Amino acid sequence: MIPKPKYEILCWLFLILVACQSDRIEYSEESPLLKLPQQPNILWLVTEDMGPYIAPFGDSTAPTPNLNRLASEGVIYTSMYSPSGVCAPSRAAIATGMYPTSIGASHMRTSTNMEITGLPAYEAIPPPEIRMISEILRSKGYYCSNNNKTDYQFKEPMTAWDESGHFAHWRNRGEGQPFFSVFNFAQTHESGLFEPYGFKKREFRHYVSGDSNVPDFGWNELTSEEETTIHVPKDTQFPVPPYLPDNHVVRRDLWKMYNNIAEMDRQVGAVLKQLEEDGLMDNTIIFFYGDHGGPMPRQKRLVYDSGLNTPMIIRFPNKQKSGTEEKQLTSFVDFAPTLLSLVGIKPPEHLQGKAFLGEYQAEEKRKYVHAAADRFDELTDVVRAVRDERFKYIRNFRPEQGYYLPLQYRERIPTMQELLRLKDEGELDSIQALWFREQKTPEELYDCKSDPHELNNLADDPAYVEKLKELRAEMDRWIKDIGDQPNLPERELISQLWQGEATQPVTDKPLITLSEGKIVISCSTKGASLGYKIIEKNGKIPKAWKVYQDPLILPNGSKLVVQAHRIGFKPSEIIEKII
Repeated sequence: MIPKPKYEILCWLFLILVACQSDRIEYSEESPLLKLPQQPNILWLVTEDMGPYIAPFGDSTAPTPNLNRLASEGVIYTSMYSPSGVCAPSRAAIATGMYPTSIGASHMRTSTNMEITGLPAYEAIPPPEIRMISEILRSKGYYCSNNNKTDYQFKEPMTAWDESGHFAHWRNRGEGQPFFSVFNFAQTHESGLFEPYGFKKREFRHYVSGDSNVPDFGWNELTSEEETTIHVPKDTQFPVPPYLPDNHVVRRDLWKMYNNIAEMDRQVGAVLKQLEEDGLMDNTIIFFYGDHGGPMPRQKRLVYDSGLNTPMIIRFPNKQKSGTEEKQLTSFVDFAPTLLSLVGIKPPEHLQGKAFLGEYQAEEKRKYVHAAADRFDELTDVVRAVRDERFKYIRNFRPEQGYYLPLQYRERIPTMQELLRLKDEGELDSIQALWFREQKTPEELYDCKSDPHELNNLADDPAYVEKLKELRAEMDRWIKDIGDQPNLPERELISQLWQGEATQPVTDKPLITLSEGKIVISCSTKGASLGYKIIEKNGKIPKAWKVYQDPLILPNGSKLVVQAHRIGFKPSEIIEKII
Protein backbone atom coordinates (compact mmCIF):
# COMPACT_ATOMS: atom_id res chain seq x y z
CA MET A 1 0.00 0.00 0.00
CA ILE A 2 1.34 3.46 -0.95
CA PRO A 3 1.67 5.91 2.02
CA LYS A 4 -0.81 8.81 1.83
CA PRO A 5 1.75 11.64 1.23
CA LYS A 6 3.41 9.70 -1.59
CA TYR A 7 -0.02 8.79 -2.97
CA GLU A 8 -1.01 12.48 -3.07
CA ILE A 9 2.28 13.39 -4.78
CA LEU A 10 1.69 10.71 -7.40
CA CYS A 11 -1.83 12.02 -7.96
CA TRP A 12 -0.52 15.54 -8.49
CA LEU A 13 2.17 14.27 -10.86
CA PHE A 14 -0.49 12.39 -12.81
CA LEU A 15 -2.70 15.50 -13.06
CA ILE A 16 0.28 17.61 -14.19
CA LEU A 17 1.18 14.99 -16.78
CA VAL A 18 -2.39 14.95 -18.11
CA ALA A 19 -2.44 18.75 -18.22
CA CYS A 20 0.86 18.85 -20.12
CA GLN A 21 -0.51 16.37 -22.62
CA SER A 22 -3.87 18.08 -23.03
CA ASP A 23 -2.88 19.32 -26.48
CA ARG A 24 -2.13 15.81 -27.68
CA ILE A 25 -4.72 13.42 -29.07
CA GLU A 26 -4.53 9.68 -29.24
CA TYR A 27 -5.69 8.36 -32.59
CA SER A 28 -7.52 5.19 -33.34
CA GLU A 29 -10.37 4.08 -35.57
CA GLU A 30 -12.72 4.92 -32.69
CA SER A 31 -11.24 8.40 -32.10
CA PRO A 32 -10.19 9.89 -35.46
CA LEU A 33 -10.89 13.55 -34.66
CA LEU A 34 -8.21 16.20 -34.98
CA LYS A 35 -7.70 19.07 -32.59
CA LEU A 36 -7.54 22.17 -34.80
CA PRO A 37 -7.69 25.93 -34.38
CA GLN A 38 -11.11 27.44 -35.08
CA GLN A 39 -9.81 28.92 -38.35
CA PRO A 40 -6.63 27.01 -39.20
CA ASN A 41 -4.36 28.32 -41.92
CA ILE A 42 -4.20 26.09 -45.00
CA LEU A 43 -1.06 25.76 -47.14
CA TRP A 44 -1.13 23.78 -50.38
CA LEU A 45 2.20 22.79 -51.95
CA VAL A 46 1.34 21.53 -55.42
CA THR A 47 3.79 19.94 -57.81
CA GLU A 48 3.11 18.77 -61.36
CA ASP A 49 3.20 15.42 -63.16
CA MET A 50 4.19 13.52 -60.04
CA GLY A 51 3.77 9.84 -59.28
CA PRO A 52 4.74 8.37 -55.89
CA TYR A 53 8.47 8.71 -56.68
CA ILE A 54 9.68 9.91 -53.28
CA ALA A 55 11.09 8.14 -50.24
CA PRO A 56 7.99 8.30 -47.99
CA PHE A 57 6.17 6.30 -50.70
CA GLY A 58 8.96 3.77 -51.22
CA ASP A 59 11.21 5.35 -53.89
CA SER A 60 14.45 6.79 -52.50
CA THR A 61 16.07 7.58 -55.85
CA ALA A 62 15.87 11.37 -55.43
CA PRO A 63 17.06 13.14 -52.27
CA THR A 64 13.96 14.82 -50.81
CA PRO A 65 14.87 15.83 -47.23
CA ASN A 66 12.10 18.41 -46.95
CA LEU A 67 9.33 16.07 -48.06
CA ASN A 68 10.82 13.31 -45.91
CA ARG A 69 10.57 15.60 -42.90
CA LEU A 70 7.05 16.67 -43.82
CA ALA A 71 6.03 13.02 -44.03
CA SER A 72 7.66 12.15 -40.70
CA GLU A 73 5.68 14.97 -39.08
CA GLY A 74 2.46 14.23 -40.96
CA VAL A 75 0.35 11.59 -42.65
CA ILE A 76 1.05 10.01 -46.02
CA TYR A 77 -1.95 9.22 -48.21
CA THR A 78 -1.08 6.34 -50.51
CA SER A 79 -4.40 6.11 -52.37
CA MET A 80 -4.92 9.64 -53.71
CA TYR A 81 -6.17 9.69 -57.31
CA SER A 82 -6.80 12.37 -59.86
CA PRO A 83 -9.99 12.17 -61.95
CA SER A 84 -7.83 12.77 -65.03
CA GLY A 85 -4.28 11.97 -66.09
CA VAL A 86 -3.63 15.58 -67.05
CA CYS A 87 -3.58 18.87 -65.17
CA ALA A 88 -6.37 21.22 -66.31
CA PRO A 89 -9.33 18.83 -65.80
CA SER A 90 -7.77 17.78 -62.48
CA ARG A 91 -7.49 21.39 -61.33
CA ALA A 92 -11.12 21.97 -62.29
CA ALA A 93 -12.08 19.19 -59.88
CA ILE A 94 -9.85 20.57 -57.13
CA ALA A 95 -11.22 24.11 -57.47
CA THR A 96 -14.92 23.17 -57.59
CA GLY A 97 -15.44 19.76 -55.95
CA MET A 98 -17.06 18.56 -59.19
CA TYR A 99 -16.04 15.85 -61.65
CA PRO A 100 -14.63 17.40 -64.85
CA THR A 101 -16.94 15.28 -67.03
CA SER A 102 -19.98 16.70 -65.23
CA ILE A 103 -19.20 20.39 -65.91
CA GLY A 104 -17.65 20.37 -69.40
CA ALA A 105 -14.06 20.39 -68.14
CA SER A 106 -12.75 17.02 -69.27
CA HIS A 107 -11.13 18.04 -72.59
CA MET A 108 -7.51 19.21 -72.34
CA ARG A 109 -7.70 22.18 -72.94
CA THR A 110 -10.87 24.10 -73.69
CA SER A 111 -9.22 27.28 -74.95
CA THR A 112 -6.12 26.17 -76.88
CA ASN A 113 -5.37 23.96 -79.91
CA MET A 114 -8.70 25.07 -81.32
CA GLU A 115 -7.14 25.94 -84.67
CA ILE A 116 -6.43 22.21 -85.03
CA THR A 117 -9.75 20.90 -83.72
CA GLY A 118 -11.81 23.52 -85.56
CA LEU A 119 -13.79 24.15 -82.37
CA PRO A 120 -14.38 27.52 -80.73
CA ALA A 121 -12.59 28.25 -77.49
CA TYR A 122 -14.92 27.77 -74.54
CA GLU A 123 -14.94 27.31 -70.77
CA ALA A 124 -16.41 24.71 -68.44
CA ILE A 125 -19.72 25.85 -66.93
CA PRO A 126 -20.56 24.32 -63.55
CA PRO A 127 -24.08 24.57 -62.10
CA PRO A 128 -24.92 28.10 -60.89
CA GLU A 129 -24.56 27.18 -57.20
CA ILE A 130 -20.88 26.26 -57.64
CA ARG A 131 -18.23 28.64 -56.33
CA MET A 132 -14.49 28.20 -56.35
CA ILE A 133 -13.33 26.94 -52.96
CA SER A 134 -11.08 29.97 -52.52
CA GLU A 135 -14.02 32.36 -52.97
CA ILE A 136 -15.97 30.53 -50.28
CA LEU A 137 -13.03 30.84 -47.90
CA ARG A 138 -12.61 34.53 -48.73
CA SER A 139 -16.26 35.07 -47.83
CA LYS A 140 -15.44 33.59 -44.39
CA GLY A 141 -12.55 35.97 -43.76
CA TYR A 142 -9.63 34.01 -45.20
CA TYR A 143 -6.83 35.65 -47.15
CA CYS A 144 -6.43 33.54 -50.29
CA SER A 145 -3.28 33.65 -52.41
CA ASN A 146 -2.25 31.61 -55.43
CA ASN A 147 1.36 31.40 -56.60
CA ASN A 148 0.82 31.16 -59.48
CA LYS A 149 -0.77 28.57 -61.83
CA THR A 150 -4.53 28.62 -62.47
CA ASP A 151 -5.51 26.42 -65.48
CA TYR A 152 -8.99 25.45 -64.24
CA GLN A 153 -10.63 25.06 -67.67
CA PHE A 154 -12.36 28.36 -66.93
CA LYS A 155 -11.32 31.89 -66.17
CA GLU A 156 -11.40 32.34 -62.41
CA PRO A 157 -13.78 35.10 -61.23
CA MET A 158 -12.21 38.27 -59.87
CA THR A 159 -13.49 37.18 -56.44
CA ALA A 160 -11.45 33.94 -56.44
CA TRP A 161 -8.21 35.27 -54.93
CA ASP A 162 -6.92 38.17 -52.88
CA GLU A 163 -3.85 37.82 -55.10
CA SER A 164 -2.73 35.41 -57.79
CA GLY A 165 0.67 35.72 -59.44
CA HIS A 166 4.40 35.14 -59.14
CA PHE A 167 4.66 36.90 -55.78
CA ALA A 168 1.36 35.93 -54.12
CA HIS A 169 2.05 35.03 -50.50
CA TRP A 170 0.37 34.68 -47.11
CA ARG A 171 2.74 37.40 -45.89
CA ASN A 172 0.61 39.99 -47.69
CA ARG A 173 -2.48 39.30 -45.59
CA GLY A 174 -3.97 41.45 -42.86
CA GLU A 175 -2.65 41.13 -39.32
CA GLY A 176 -4.01 38.00 -37.65
CA GLN A 177 -6.01 37.01 -40.74
CA PRO A 178 -6.23 33.27 -41.45
CA PHE A 179 -4.95 32.27 -44.87
CA PHE A 180 -5.34 29.73 -47.64
CA SER A 181 -2.17 29.88 -49.73
CA VAL A 182 -1.32 27.78 -52.77
CA PHE A 183 2.22 27.40 -54.15
CA ASN A 184 2.63 25.60 -57.48
CA PHE A 185 5.96 24.04 -58.45
CA ALA A 186 6.47 23.54 -62.19
CA GLN A 187 9.91 21.94 -62.16
CA THR A 188 8.55 18.38 -62.30
CA HIS A 189 6.32 19.10 -65.30
CA GLU A 190 6.55 16.86 -68.38
CA SER A 191 8.31 19.68 -70.24
CA GLY A 192 11.20 19.28 -67.80
CA LEU A 193 12.13 16.18 -69.80
CA PHE A 194 12.53 18.07 -73.08
CA GLU A 195 15.90 18.87 -74.60
CA PRO A 196 17.81 21.04 -73.98
CA TYR A 197 17.61 20.12 -70.31
CA GLY A 198 17.75 22.72 -67.55
CA PHE A 199 15.88 24.15 -64.59
CA LYS A 200 13.33 26.89 -65.09
CA LYS A 201 14.90 30.08 -63.82
CA ARG A 202 11.54 31.42 -62.75
CA GLU A 203 11.38 28.88 -59.91
CA PHE A 204 14.22 30.33 -57.88
CA ARG A 205 13.35 33.85 -56.87
CA HIS A 206 9.81 34.04 -55.59
CA TYR A 207 9.86 30.82 -53.59
CA VAL A 208 13.22 31.43 -51.95
CA SER A 209 13.17 35.15 -51.25
CA GLY A 210 9.56 36.24 -51.48
CA ASP A 211 10.93 39.51 -52.85
CA SER A 212 8.52 41.14 -55.29
CA ASN A 213 10.85 44.04 -56.04
CA VAL A 214 13.14 42.07 -58.34
CA PRO A 215 12.72 42.94 -62.04
CA ASP A 216 10.70 40.42 -64.04
CA PHE A 217 13.31 38.50 -66.02
CA GLY A 218 12.88 35.48 -68.28
CA TRP A 219 10.14 33.58 -66.49
CA ASN A 220 10.38 30.81 -69.05
CA GLU A 221 14.15 30.75 -69.49
CA LEU A 222 16.12 27.61 -68.68
CA THR A 223 19.51 27.23 -67.13
CA SER A 224 22.01 25.44 -69.36
CA GLU A 225 22.69 21.84 -68.41
CA GLU A 226 26.21 22.84 -67.33
CA GLU A 227 24.86 25.34 -64.78
CA THR A 228 21.96 23.12 -63.66
CA THR A 229 22.43 21.64 -60.20
CA ILE A 230 22.97 17.91 -60.17
CA HIS A 231 21.00 16.57 -57.20
CA VAL A 232 20.99 12.98 -58.48
CA PRO A 233 24.14 11.34 -59.89
CA LYS A 234 23.74 10.46 -63.54
CA ASP A 235 25.01 6.91 -62.99
CA THR A 236 22.24 6.12 -60.47
CA GLN A 237 20.49 2.81 -61.05
CA PHE A 238 17.05 4.17 -61.91
CA PRO A 239 13.98 1.91 -61.60
CA VAL A 240 12.72 1.43 -65.18
CA PRO A 241 9.05 0.37 -65.46
CA PRO A 242 8.54 -2.66 -67.73
CA TYR A 243 6.55 -0.70 -70.32
CA LEU A 244 9.66 1.40 -71.12
CA PRO A 245 12.90 0.09 -72.66
CA ASP A 246 15.92 -0.02 -70.39
CA ASN A 247 18.48 1.94 -72.39
CA HIS A 248 20.54 5.12 -72.19
CA VAL A 249 17.78 7.37 -73.65
CA VAL A 250 15.19 6.30 -71.11
CA ARG A 251 17.68 6.41 -68.25
CA ARG A 252 18.65 9.96 -69.15
CA ASP A 253 14.99 11.00 -69.00
CA LEU A 254 14.58 9.19 -65.68
CA TRP A 255 17.62 11.07 -64.39
CA LYS A 256 15.97 14.33 -65.44
CA MET A 257 12.73 13.31 -63.74
CA TYR A 258 14.38 12.48 -60.43
CA ASN A 259 16.69 15.48 -60.61
CA ASN A 260 13.64 17.69 -61.13
CA ILE A 261 11.94 16.09 -58.13
CA ALA A 262 14.97 16.88 -55.98
CA GLU A 263 14.94 20.49 -57.17
CA MET A 264 11.22 20.73 -56.41
CA ASP A 265 11.95 19.45 -52.90
CA ARG A 266 14.47 22.27 -52.44
CA GLN A 267 11.83 24.79 -53.44
CA VAL A 268 9.26 23.21 -51.11
CA GLY A 269 11.83 23.53 -48.34
CA ALA A 270 12.16 27.26 -49.02
CA VAL A 271 8.42 27.79 -48.51
CA LEU A 272 8.36 25.63 -45.39
CA LYS A 273 11.27 27.63 -44.01
CA GLN A 274 9.29 30.83 -44.50
CA LEU A 275 6.34 29.29 -42.67
CA GLU A 276 8.65 28.28 -39.83
CA GLU A 277 10.26 31.72 -39.70
CA ASP A 278 6.79 33.24 -39.37
CA GLY A 279 5.96 30.95 -36.42
CA LEU A 280 3.02 29.43 -38.29
CA MET A 281 3.86 25.72 -38.43
CA ASP A 282 1.57 24.75 -35.59
CA ASN A 283 -1.57 26.56 -36.65
CA THR A 284 -1.32 25.61 -40.32
CA ILE A 285 -2.52 22.46 -42.09
CA ILE A 286 0.00 21.70 -44.84
CA PHE A 287 -0.95 19.68 -47.93
CA PHE A 288 1.62 18.41 -50.42
CA TYR A 289 0.38 16.66 -53.55
CA GLY A 290 0.87 16.33 -57.31
CA ASP A 291 -1.76 17.33 -59.87
CA HIS A 292 -1.87 13.77 -61.31
CA GLY A 293 0.54 10.88 -62.01
CA GLY A 294 3.97 10.82 -63.61
CA PRO A 295 5.41 12.68 -66.64
CA MET A 296 6.83 9.79 -68.65
CA PRO A 297 5.18 8.12 -71.68
CA ARG A 298 2.38 5.72 -70.68
CA GLN A 299 1.96 7.71 -67.48
CA LYS A 300 0.60 11.21 -68.07
CA ARG A 301 -2.84 11.38 -69.75
CA LEU A 302 -3.64 7.70 -69.18
CA VAL A 303 -6.16 6.27 -66.71
CA TYR A 304 -3.76 3.65 -65.44
CA ASP A 305 -2.47 4.26 -61.91
CA SER A 306 0.76 5.58 -63.44
CA GLY A 307 -1.28 8.53 -64.73
CA LEU A 308 -3.70 9.00 -61.83
CA ASN A 309 -2.00 8.08 -58.56
CA THR A 310 -0.11 10.91 -56.89
CA PRO A 311 1.52 11.17 -53.47
CA MET A 312 -0.18 13.27 -50.82
CA ILE A 313 1.22 14.30 -47.44
CA ILE A 314 -0.75 16.26 -44.84
CA ARG A 315 0.92 17.76 -41.79
CA PHE A 316 -1.47 18.81 -39.05
CA PRO A 317 -0.79 21.37 -36.31
CA ASN A 318 1.42 20.06 -33.51
CA LYS A 319 2.33 17.07 -35.69
CA GLN A 320 -0.91 15.26 -34.92
CA LYS A 321 -1.03 11.76 -36.39
CA SER A 322 2.65 12.16 -37.32
CA GLY A 323 4.43 9.31 -39.04
CA THR A 324 1.22 7.51 -39.99
CA GLU A 325 -0.14 6.15 -43.25
CA GLU A 326 -3.67 6.47 -44.57
CA LYS A 327 -4.76 3.98 -47.22
CA GLN A 328 -8.34 5.17 -47.72
CA LEU A 329 -9.29 5.95 -51.33
CA THR A 330 -9.39 9.67 -51.95
CA SER A 331 -10.04 11.77 -55.06
CA PHE A 332 -9.41 15.37 -56.02
CA VAL A 333 -13.16 15.99 -55.98
CA ASP A 334 -12.90 15.42 -52.22
CA PHE A 335 -10.57 18.39 -51.71
CA ALA A 336 -13.19 21.16 -51.70
CA PRO A 337 -15.54 19.52 -49.16
CA THR A 338 -12.59 18.45 -47.03
CA LEU A 339 -11.13 21.95 -46.96
CA LEU A 340 -14.51 23.38 -45.91
CA SER A 341 -14.87 20.69 -43.27
CA LEU A 342 -11.42 21.44 -41.82
CA VAL A 343 -12.28 25.11 -41.31
CA GLY A 344 -15.68 24.30 -39.79
CA ILE A 345 -17.93 24.97 -42.79
CA LYS A 346 -20.51 22.35 -43.70
CA PRO A 347 -19.91 21.32 -47.34
CA PRO A 348 -22.88 22.03 -49.64
CA GLU A 349 -24.87 18.98 -50.68
CA HIS A 350 -24.33 19.70 -54.39
CA LEU A 351 -20.59 18.96 -54.22
CA GLN A 352 -19.75 15.59 -55.76
CA GLY A 353 -16.81 14.87 -53.45
CA LYS A 354 -16.72 13.61 -49.86
CA ALA A 355 -14.96 15.26 -46.92
CA PHE A 356 -12.32 12.86 -45.62
CA LEU A 357 -11.23 15.05 -42.69
CA GLY A 358 -12.64 17.64 -40.31
CA GLU A 359 -15.88 18.34 -38.51
CA TYR A 360 -18.06 17.21 -41.42
CA GLN A 361 -16.07 14.16 -42.43
CA ALA A 362 -18.22 11.67 -44.36
CA GLU A 363 -19.47 8.79 -42.24
CA GLU A 364 -18.50 6.22 -44.85
CA LYS A 365 -15.14 6.07 -46.58
CA ARG A 366 -14.92 5.95 -50.34
CA LYS A 367 -15.33 2.56 -51.93
CA TYR A 368 -14.45 3.72 -55.45
CA VAL A 369 -12.60 6.46 -57.32
CA HIS A 370 -13.41 7.46 -60.91
CA ALA A 371 -11.49 8.93 -63.83
CA ALA A 372 -11.89 9.89 -67.47
CA ALA A 373 -9.81 10.64 -70.57
CA ASP A 374 -11.22 12.64 -73.46
CA ARG A 375 -9.44 15.08 -75.79
CA PHE A 376 -5.77 15.82 -75.15
CA ASP A 377 -4.55 18.80 -77.15
CA GLU A 378 -5.26 17.96 -80.79
CA LEU A 379 -6.55 14.36 -80.48
CA THR A 380 -9.62 12.85 -78.82
CA ASP A 381 -10.28 9.54 -77.11
CA VAL A 382 -13.15 8.48 -74.84
CA VAL A 383 -12.17 6.37 -71.83
CA ARG A 384 -13.72 5.96 -68.37
CA ALA A 385 -12.27 4.16 -65.35
CA VAL A 386 -13.33 3.11 -61.87
CA ARG A 387 -11.09 1.66 -59.17
CA ASP A 388 -11.68 0.11 -55.78
CA GLU A 389 -8.95 -0.68 -53.26
CA ARG A 390 -7.55 -3.43 -55.49
CA PHE A 391 -9.15 -3.64 -58.93
CA LYS A 392 -9.38 -1.18 -61.85
CA TYR A 393 -12.08 -1.36 -64.54
CA ILE A 394 -11.64 0.60 -67.78
CA ARG A 395 -14.23 1.09 -70.51
CA ASN A 396 -13.01 2.15 -73.95
CA PHE A 397 -15.78 3.93 -75.85
CA ARG A 398 -13.66 3.99 -79.01
CA PRO A 399 -12.25 0.45 -79.21
CA GLU A 400 -11.60 0.87 -82.93
CA GLN A 401 -9.03 3.52 -82.05
CA GLY A 402 -5.52 2.60 -80.93
CA TYR A 403 -4.21 3.15 -77.40
CA TYR A 404 -1.40 5.52 -78.32
CA LEU A 405 -2.25 9.08 -79.33
CA PRO A 406 0.47 10.74 -81.48
CA LEU A 407 0.49 14.06 -79.62
CA GLN A 408 3.03 16.59 -80.84
CA TYR A 409 3.74 17.88 -77.33
CA ARG A 410 4.49 14.45 -75.85
CA GLU A 411 6.68 13.52 -78.81
CA ARG A 412 9.18 16.16 -77.68
CA ILE A 413 10.19 13.76 -74.89
CA PRO A 414 13.28 11.76 -75.94
CA THR A 415 11.84 8.57 -74.40
CA MET A 416 8.73 8.95 -76.57
CA GLN A 417 10.90 9.41 -79.64
CA GLU A 418 12.88 6.30 -78.64
CA LEU A 419 9.71 4.24 -78.19
CA LEU A 420 8.53 5.21 -81.66
CA ARG A 421 11.92 4.39 -83.17
CA LEU A 422 11.99 0.95 -81.55
CA LYS A 423 8.38 0.35 -82.60
CA ASP A 424 9.17 1.16 -86.24
CA GLU A 425 12.18 -1.17 -86.09
CA GLY A 426 10.19 -3.96 -84.44
CA GLU A 427 12.40 -3.97 -81.34
CA LEU A 428 9.81 -3.41 -78.60
CA ASP A 429 9.18 -6.41 -76.37
CA SER A 430 5.64 -7.77 -75.86
CA ILE A 431 4.98 -5.56 -72.80
CA GLN A 432 6.31 -2.36 -74.38
CA ALA A 433 4.28 -3.05 -77.52
CA LEU A 434 0.95 -3.20 -75.64
CA TRP A 435 0.53 0.57 -75.75
CA PHE A 436 0.88 0.61 -79.56
CA ARG A 437 -1.90 -1.84 -80.36
CA GLU A 438 -4.01 -0.45 -83.21
CA GLN A 439 -7.30 -1.34 -81.51
CA LYS A 440 -8.42 -1.33 -77.89
CA THR A 441 -10.34 -3.99 -76.05
CA PRO A 442 -13.79 -2.62 -75.10
CA GLU A 443 -13.21 -3.44 -71.43
CA GLU A 444 -10.15 -3.83 -69.25
CA LEU A 445 -9.86 -5.20 -65.71
CA TYR A 446 -6.68 -5.22 -63.66
CA ASP A 447 -5.63 -6.53 -60.28
CA CYS A 448 -3.60 -3.49 -59.24
CA LYS A 449 -2.13 -5.32 -56.26
CA SER A 450 -0.53 -8.20 -58.17
CA ASP A 451 -0.21 -6.23 -61.43
CA PRO A 452 0.61 -2.61 -60.44
CA HIS A 453 1.58 -1.60 -63.99
CA GLU A 454 -1.80 -2.86 -65.33
CA LEU A 455 -0.45 -5.12 -68.04
CA ASN A 456 -2.57 -8.29 -67.65
CA ASN A 457 -6.18 -7.68 -68.69
CA LEU A 458 -8.54 -9.93 -66.70
CA ALA A 459 -11.78 -8.81 -68.36
CA ASP A 460 -12.23 -12.16 -70.15
CA ASP A 461 -11.08 -14.30 -67.22
CA PRO A 462 -14.08 -16.27 -65.81
CA ALA A 463 -12.51 -16.14 -62.33
CA TYR A 464 -13.16 -12.37 -62.19
CA VAL A 465 -16.63 -12.18 -63.72
CA GLU A 466 -18.27 -10.99 -60.46
CA LYS A 467 -15.72 -8.23 -59.96
CA LEU A 468 -16.21 -7.18 -63.59
CA LYS A 469 -19.98 -6.98 -63.07
CA GLU A 470 -19.55 -4.98 -59.86
CA LEU A 471 -17.25 -2.36 -61.35
CA ARG A 472 -19.21 -2.22 -64.58
CA ALA A 473 -22.38 -1.45 -62.59
CA GLU A 474 -20.55 1.16 -60.50
CA MET A 475 -19.36 2.92 -63.64
CA ASP A 476 -22.89 2.95 -65.05
CA ARG A 477 -24.18 4.44 -61.78
CA TRP A 478 -21.50 7.12 -61.69
CA ILE A 479 -21.97 8.15 -65.33
CA LYS A 480 -25.72 8.53 -64.76
CA ASP A 481 -25.44 10.29 -61.39
CA ILE A 482 -23.04 13.01 -62.52
CA GLY A 483 -24.64 13.51 -65.94
CA ASP A 484 -21.58 12.39 -67.89
CA GLN A 485 -22.12 11.94 -71.64
CA PRO A 486 -19.08 9.98 -72.84
CA ASN A 487 -20.15 9.71 -76.49
CA LEU A 488 -21.20 13.34 -76.86
CA PRO A 489 -19.18 15.11 -79.58
CA GLU A 490 -17.34 18.10 -78.18
CA ARG A 491 -19.11 20.51 -80.53
CA GLU A 492 -22.46 19.37 -79.10
CA LEU A 493 -21.05 19.71 -75.57
CA ILE A 494 -20.20 23.34 -76.32
CA SER A 495 -23.72 23.91 -77.68
CA GLN A 496 -25.18 22.50 -74.46
CA LEU A 497 -22.92 24.66 -72.28
CA TRP A 498 -23.90 27.75 -74.30
CA GLN A 499 -27.57 26.72 -74.33
CA GLY A 500 -27.70 26.63 -78.10
CA GLU A 501 -26.18 30.08 -78.63
CA ALA A 502 -23.36 30.58 -81.14
CA THR A 503 -21.07 32.42 -78.75
CA GLN A 504 -19.97 32.19 -75.13
CA PRO A 505 -22.59 33.62 -72.77
CA VAL A 506 -21.83 36.91 -71.04
CA THR A 507 -22.63 37.69 -67.42
CA ASP A 508 -25.25 40.42 -67.12
CA LYS A 509 -23.99 43.69 -65.74
CA PRO A 510 -24.60 44.10 -61.99
CA LEU A 511 -27.32 46.32 -60.64
CA ILE A 512 -26.61 48.81 -57.83
CA THR A 513 -29.61 49.95 -55.80
CA LEU A 514 -30.27 51.72 -52.52
CA SER A 515 -32.41 50.03 -49.86
CA GLU A 516 -32.95 51.39 -46.35
CA GLY A 517 -29.89 53.55 -46.61
CA LYS A 518 -27.62 50.69 -47.74
CA ILE A 519 -26.11 49.79 -51.10
CA VAL A 520 -27.43 46.54 -52.56
CA ILE A 521 -25.64 44.78 -55.43
CA SER A 522 -27.40 42.16 -57.56
CA CYS A 523 -27.14 40.43 -60.92
CA SER A 524 -29.80 38.79 -63.07
CA THR A 525 -27.38 36.05 -64.19
CA LYS A 526 -28.06 33.14 -61.89
CA GLY A 527 -24.92 31.97 -60.10
CA ALA A 528 -22.84 35.07 -60.77
CA SER A 529 -20.13 35.98 -58.27
CA LEU A 530 -20.27 39.64 -57.29
CA GLY A 531 -17.08 41.57 -56.60
CA TYR A 532 -16.61 45.16 -55.56
CA LYS A 533 -13.98 47.74 -54.71
CA ILE A 534 -14.45 50.92 -52.68
CA ILE A 535 -12.30 53.86 -53.82
CA GLU A 536 -12.30 56.49 -51.09
CA LYS A 537 -11.58 60.23 -51.45
CA ASN A 538 -7.82 59.67 -51.44
CA GLY A 539 -8.21 57.87 -54.76
CA LYS A 540 -6.31 54.75 -53.71
CA ILE A 541 -7.58 51.70 -55.60
CA PRO A 542 -7.63 48.42 -53.64
CA LYS A 543 -5.71 45.59 -55.30
CA ALA A 544 -8.25 42.86 -54.57
CA TRP A 545 -11.95 42.62 -55.31
CA LYS A 546 -14.03 41.94 -52.23
CA VAL A 547 -16.73 39.25 -52.25
CA TYR A 548 -20.14 40.88 -51.99
CA GLN A 549 -22.35 39.24 -49.36
CA ASP A 550 -24.45 41.84 -47.53
CA PRO A 551 -25.69 45.39 -48.21
CA LEU A 552 -23.00 48.06 -47.81
CA ILE A 553 -22.69 51.42 -46.11
CA LEU A 554 -20.12 53.56 -47.93
CA PRO A 555 -18.36 56.79 -46.92
CA ASN A 556 -19.67 59.90 -48.64
CA GLY A 557 -17.70 60.89 -51.71
CA SER A 558 -16.39 57.39 -52.33
CA LYS A 559 -16.68 55.47 -55.57
CA LEU A 560 -18.09 51.96 -55.79
CA VAL A 561 -16.70 49.69 -58.53
CA VAL A 562 -18.63 46.48 -59.22
CA GLN A 563 -18.32 43.49 -61.54
CA ALA A 564 -20.23 40.22 -61.90
CA HIS A 565 -18.87 36.94 -63.26
CA ARG A 566 -20.44 33.51 -63.49
CA ILE A 567 -17.92 30.72 -63.96
CA GLY A 568 -17.75 29.76 -67.65
CA PHE A 569 -19.38 32.99 -68.82
CA LYS A 570 -17.53 36.10 -69.87
CA PRO A 571 -17.39 38.60 -67.02
CA SER A 572 -19.75 41.55 -67.07
CA GLU A 573 -18.69 45.06 -67.82
CA ILE A 574 -17.41 47.00 -64.81
CA ILE A 575 -19.93 49.41 -63.25
CA GLU A 576 -18.88 52.51 -61.29
CA LYS A 577 -21.07 54.60 -59.03
CA ILE A 578 -20.14 57.64 -56.94
CA ILE A 579 -21.79 57.61 -53.53
